[in-house]
Amino acid sequence: FFDAARDDDFIGVQTYGRSLVGPNGTLPAPKEAEKNQTGEEVYPAALGGAVAYAHAATGKPVLVTENGLATDDDAQRERYIAGALASLEAQMRKGVPVLGYLHWSLLDNFEWFSGYRPHFGLVAVDRQTFKRTVKPSAHAYARMVRERAVRG
Repeated sequence: FFDAARDDDFIGVQTYGRSLVGPNGTLPAPKEAEKNQTGEEVYPAALGGAVAYAHAATGKPVLVTENGLATDDDAQRERYIAGALASLEAQMRKGVPVLGYLHWSLLDNFEWFSGYRPHFGLVAVDRQTFKRTVKPSAHAYARMVRERAVRG
């Protein structure tokens, strides 16, 4: 897909975690690793790595089009967002041009292969009444964005 983007103005990156690969293929996450709702390793620093790799491979500025965490533990989501944004900032300080960051997702949504089970949203959705409830992580994310904007 990097080759397909060669004439584009930027490269979009979507990442949620990392995969470890050994000589015989994909390795399981370390036993002590924190896990998300779907049993995958929680590794917020994967965002910085993916952004750096995409920029190095294409020379293009990067727009993070999706990044988030499937969890019912909103404190875990808040920690993940903080870690992901810190890894993104670290790459920006190294000179990687980042155009923006979009958290996935605003709402707990329908995931194609998993239905409504994984909860990525900053806003919960009651599937019976469709009432939306802003989660504490949404307020934390807003605070993190405001603080970064003030710092420039």
